[in-house]
Amino acid sequence: MRIASITAGAAGMYCGSCMRDNTLAAALIELGHDTLLLPTYTPIRTDEVNVSGRRIFFGGVSVYLEQQMRFLKRMPSWLRRMLDSRLLLKMVSKFAISVRAEKLGQLTISILQGRDGNQRAELDELVGWLECEWRPDVVLMTNVLLSGIVPEMKRRLGVPIVATLQGDDIFLEMLPPDIRARCIEMIRANCRHVDRFIATCGYYADFMSQYLGLPREKFEVIYPGINLAGFDAPAPPRKDSTFVLGYFARIAPEKGLHLLVDAFIQLKRSADTASCRLRYGGWLGGHNKAYHESIKRKLDNAGLATEVERVDAPSHADKVRFLQGIDVLCVPAPYREPKGLYVLEALAAGVPVVQPAHGSFPELIEATGGGLLVTPDDPAALVEGLRLLIVDGELRRELVRKGQAAVRQHFTARTMATATAEVLSRTR
Repeated sequence: MRIASITAGAAGMYCGSCMRDNTLAAALIELGHDTLLLPTYTPIRTDEVNVSGRRIFFGGVSVYLEQQMRFLKRMPSWLRRMLDSRLLLKMVSKFAISVRAEKLGQLTISILQGRDGNQRAELDELVGWLECEWRPDVVLMTNVLLSGIVPEMKRRLGVPIVATLQGDDIFLEMLPPDIRARCIEMIRANCRHVDRFIATCGYYADFMSQYLGLPREKFEVIYPGINLAGFDAPAPPRKDSTFVLGYFARIAPEKGLHLLVDAFIQLKRSADTASCRLRYGGWLGGHNKAYHESIKRKLDNAGLATEVERVDAPSHADKVRFLQGIDVLCVPAPYREPKGLYVLEALAAGVPVVQPAHGSFPELIEATGGGLLVTPDDPAALVEGLRLLIVDGELRRELVRKGQAAVRQHFTARTMATATAEVLSRTR
């Protein structure tokens, strides 16, 4: 099967969706499918081997300029190619550019308008390239925020289109209410041309079918899978037997590092958990540096700065070593997470988890048996869940045994790719 998978780069950020899309494309290729992962906006960033195509469509620089300076809608193709070069887009991605939500919202509306938007030339270039250079049997869209390209792609390519939903709402919720409502209306209209939807958990399928007004019967649930390479490597020796709480996710309010820090401060005040330490890692964007500084001040004020360690882990091997060096992973995300890749990675590394009972977490914990669920938005419940795993070593070992076995059997990249290929083949 010849698959064109269209993803969206996240301006240099380690993005869970990009990483899942890359892992999926690599696994589809290993299964023998002719798969091309096409990045849009910026190159994708991943801690595994990047299998995405070299060419960037809907390049972030040209898309933005076409929105702000309408006369550039007809810029020559050589200029667009130059603006969309990987080198330039990588350079631009290193700088945090502050854009008002209103402008970002108008750009989103324009892209969702497809041929009627300011990025019509970008649309024609992408669809024309697929039509003439790389004729797919099926197109896999990895988000619906790009759904403005779907009607034209359907008209000119005439192939099935399958769209994945894996976190689209978090961007839409940042938009002003009037713009958000218009975007949802346009996504709903564009998605009439989508043959099938894939959601990364049952919760998200139910939620997004209602949120976007899409027919639930057109949704398939395919849980994320991870690349297990490196997880069998022996764990590095520990310096001492101190219990280590761990956090590994984007350092951002929606992932809840501040909630874990609050729980850690409480645990340090109890005699049976006072010896624990906290280690955290993950990508920190410029727009969240003030948030991170507020967390460090809180730890300083509590006299616990020396009990906490931040660890950079930019590569896959670094991430595995980080996970092998902690005893429990907790990412108490207030956002109802639709994927939970870090849960699967922790379990693969032999680390149990404590997570809020919302989003994808109940499904993942039920399927793996590798962790504890706690009441969301309840600081006392989070502290108690962590305390239980700190003091009960036998429970930790039982969770590890169950979780590690389940991930290796049911949540691998190959399992995810096999299920995805089956849906794509059935949709053709």
